[in-house]
Amino acid sequence: MSHRNARLTVHGRRILVERVLAGRPVAHVAAEMGISRPTAHKWVRRWRTEGEAGLHDRSSRPGTTPHRTSPGLEAQVCRLRADHKLGPARIGPILGLPASTVHRILTRHGLNRLAWLDRPTGSVIRRYERARPGELVHLDIKKLGNIPDGGGWRIVGRTAGDRNRQATTTLRKSSTPVIGYSYIHSAVDDHSRLAYSEVLTDERKETAAGFWTRAHA
Repeated sequence: MSHRNARLTVHGRRILVERVLAGRPVAHVAAEMGISRPTAHKWVRRWRTEGEAGLHDRSSRPGTTPHRTSPGLEAQVCRLRADHKLGPARIGPILGLPASTVHRILTRHGLNRLAWLDRPTGSVIRRYERARPGELVHLDIKKLGNIPDGGGWRIVGRTAGDRNRQATTTLRKSSTPVIGYSYIHSAVDDHSRLAYSEVLTDERKETAAGFWTRAHA
């Protein structure tokens, strides 16, 4: 993902390439788009080499990390964490590692928080989920009181709240009344946690069935 001050997005890089391919000098196009000539040449070169895929951002992770802690040492860190519930400050001196390195190892393996571990076994607690999307969908309805325009009585007091309620009801006679409750119907897929919600006027069986039909679609 491009950072918020990036001069070029994928769309901007595509425009850059199109202008260069149209015969414009790279230096002129770079000046127009507020970037340096080396940057412009870089994106053109990547497009010529890789096509459309070359215009997308790449991971900043290095190709090799020769000084990374060995898998065997990482396994010892994880074993001390799981078996004895020790923190980085105590594991580090035992294995001759900086506490910061131990913390990174624990984070990489999902062991950096004791709350995520099963206390008797030390294994990471995995949240329950179904194996594939759509296999199980959770449905829930949340009942919430409607707030009139200008605020309700809890915020502005009884007198002003009643006045706001009456004014809102008068303005919206032809639409759905705002006084009363709204019912937020939500469907959440158990595997992907994809959620779909609608704010409806009641929680009757016909309303719930209609919501589920739309959520399923």
